[in-house]
Amino acid sequence: MCRSMEPIPAAEVAVSPTGAWRHSVQAADIDEFAAAQPDWSLRYEQLSSGRFEGKLQLVQLPGVRLVHEQNTCATRQRGRLGIGQVGFAMPLNLPGHAAFNGQPLDDESIMIGRSEELDLCMPAGAGLVAIVVDFDLLGTLWEHMYQKRLSAWIERQLVVQARPTLASELRRRHLAALADIAAQPALLHNAQAVTQLRDEILIDWIEAIPTKVDTDELASGEARKRVVDRACELMLSRPEEPMSILQVCDRIGASPRKLEYCFRSVLGIGPAKYLRAARLSGVRRELRRQADAAVQDVAARWGFWHMGEFAAAYRRQFGELPSETLRRQA
Repeated sequence: MCRSMEPIPAAEVAVSPTGAWRHSVQAADIDEFAAAQPDWSLRYEQLSSGRFEGKLQLVQLPGVRLVHEQNTCATRQRGRLGIGQVGFAMPLNLPGHAAFNGQPLDDESIMIGRSEELDLCMPAGAGLVAIVVDFDLLGTLWEHMYQKRLSAWIERQLVVQARPTLASELRRRHLAALADIAAQPALLHNAQAVTQLRDEILIDWIEAIPTKVDTDELASGEARKRVVDRACELMLSRPEEPMSILQVCDRIGASPRKLEYCFRSVLGIGPAKYLRAARLSGVRRELRRQADAAVQDVAARWGFWHMGEFAAAYRRQFGELPSETLRRQA
């Protein structure tokens, strides 16, 4: 949701003598899924209806983390992936709208950016592969490969197109490396194997980046995202009294058409549908935190006054009734 995020505690993992580790996550709750990702502070929002199930594979090598993530529902994820790092990511199986920092994604896209600020929207059933690399390590390798310092655009949050024919090969090699480690976890105890794997993966990702990066379209994506962020903050400032879309437009100085365009460009859904999903998620989070909560009181705090309509909307969104969510916390 569009509120300030509190740091999420890191999960505990077993670290090998080389400093490497492997961690798998499978969760049916979106907040548990976010909290189970070691050292990162993330918040996920469920944007589409249905039961959420997230799967994640992480492999930490010295200075580099490998990622493979899949979710059953459309999500927006925001937060931090550590300090002093750079992330590179590619989507898998895009069945619908996806955007990174307000910029649209396709099957050939590579997302690049400093890890301190993430804003990624993915459709239901999609996945991604990614690496998060220490900035100093990346800079050293970049200089060795290109005999020059890191390009200035690496500091931005941008989307580029992978070099021709390299996107599918990069995804294949990334997934193969994760599969090899899952099949032979003892590899993480071998310092030479860990270093070799790390360097190979890093080179694969760097070589897939185009030789020329155009940042001309970045400003328009950032502008659309600012409109969405302002609208989200305003719409959720008093969830017990939801604002109409016209009221939101008046407050932020945008036409309904512009607001609709910005939301669909950034989030893949319109503002009214987003607001409803965010309020339902707010109810769900409260019910999961408070085993003795009264459903009607929590629903009212999020602006739902007709309990029959609320229960039906909640069930469509999460695949269960609010009373079932509450019962599991007892």
